[in-house]
Amino acid sequence: MKKYSSLKEIQTLISQKQLTLTDLLAYYFKQINENEHLNAFNEVFFYSAEVQAKAVQQKIENGTAGKLAGMVIGIKDNICYKDHVVTASSKMLDGFVSPYSATVVQRLLQEDAVIIGRLNCDEFAMGGSNETSYFGPAKNAANPELVPGGSSGGSAVAVQADMCLAALGTDTGGSVRQPAAFCGQIGLKPTYGRISRYGVIAYASSFDQVGPITSSVEDTALLLEVLAGADEYDSTVSPLKVPDYPAHLSDSRKQKIAVLKETIESDALDPEIKAAILSSIEELKAQGHTVDYVSFDLLDYLVPAYYILTTAEASSNLSRYDGVHYGHRNTEAKSLTELYKLSRAEGFGEEVKKRILLGTFVLSAGY
Repeated sequence: MKKYSSLKEIQTLISQKQLTLTDLLAYYFKQINENEHLNAFNEVFFYSAEVQAKAVQQKIENGTAGKLAGMVIGIKDNICYKDHVVTASSKMLDGFVSPYSATVVQRLLQEDAVIIGRLNCDEFAMGGSNETSYFGPAKNAANPELVPGGSSGGSAVAVQADMCLAALGTDTGGSVRQPAAFCGQIGLKPTYGRISRYGVIAYASSFDQVGPITSSVEDTALLLEVLAGADEYDSTVSPLKVPDYPAHLSDSRKQKIAVLKETIESDALDPEIKAAILSSIEELKAQGHTVDYVSFDLLDYLVPAYYILTTAEASSNLSRYDGVHYGHRNTEAKSLTELYKLSRAEGFGEEVKKRILLGTFVLSAGY
């Protein structure tokens, strides 16, 4: 069997009786086993995925299947799935079973996607290389000596190495787009508020956003259509009607595209990457699109501002992990204060501790 390029291809094969969902799932299980050294998965949902596949196959045969029937998808290990472990790749939550499903998980299941497992990531989504995971780093399938990017590194590697058709990640400051780029896949961070964050373990609430990683633009558009939309459990989600994103792919209208001049001119930009970007710009122009270079002279302030804001929010969000309400609990503490200190010292990794400390310092201004 070969790598499947898109959901459309899989659905065509199923409709022609050349493939069943159980066969497809067996194929992906085999791929996961053969690529275990890449450490993309924190857990494979063998049983629940097989139950789902059989149920969806029956729906296909009855003509009642949803839009995503035939899609085998992985979810980043910071997205809650009822009765399944979710850890955010941290010792702090090792073994924690989610009592409910995230809105994005509910919407995947409603449209008959099969969820195959939870994917490795940087601890609490803090990192850009997938090296801060409590379960060890995910590795780039193109070259295991290279990082896959992060924090959604496992999501990108799983799609790259054909261990699932698509994956969900979360993006706070590049955590879907960067690993997708490092692994040669398509990653999208939707506009903030387009997709519900309910059931996503928070890093920085005003930045976090769920996004898909796929091998085809068509699958990305379809997933965005399924996942987007108002949600009573997340007040930050846009109530606006969800467009028909797949239909937009056949829109022949020419677009006007802005390119930040300072990013192209930056000395920090690798010459090879710069050449690839410029080549893409020329290709867009050749297709009749307009490309305008616009100036943004605050570029150097973006990363410092990002770290001030996101670490402040992380300090607040992660204060709930105290050894009492959630997560790892030290067994030798002699007082409540000592329980808090030791549980958090043992449960969090070094990168998470650094960001909590910085955020706590930021929040202390004025006191």
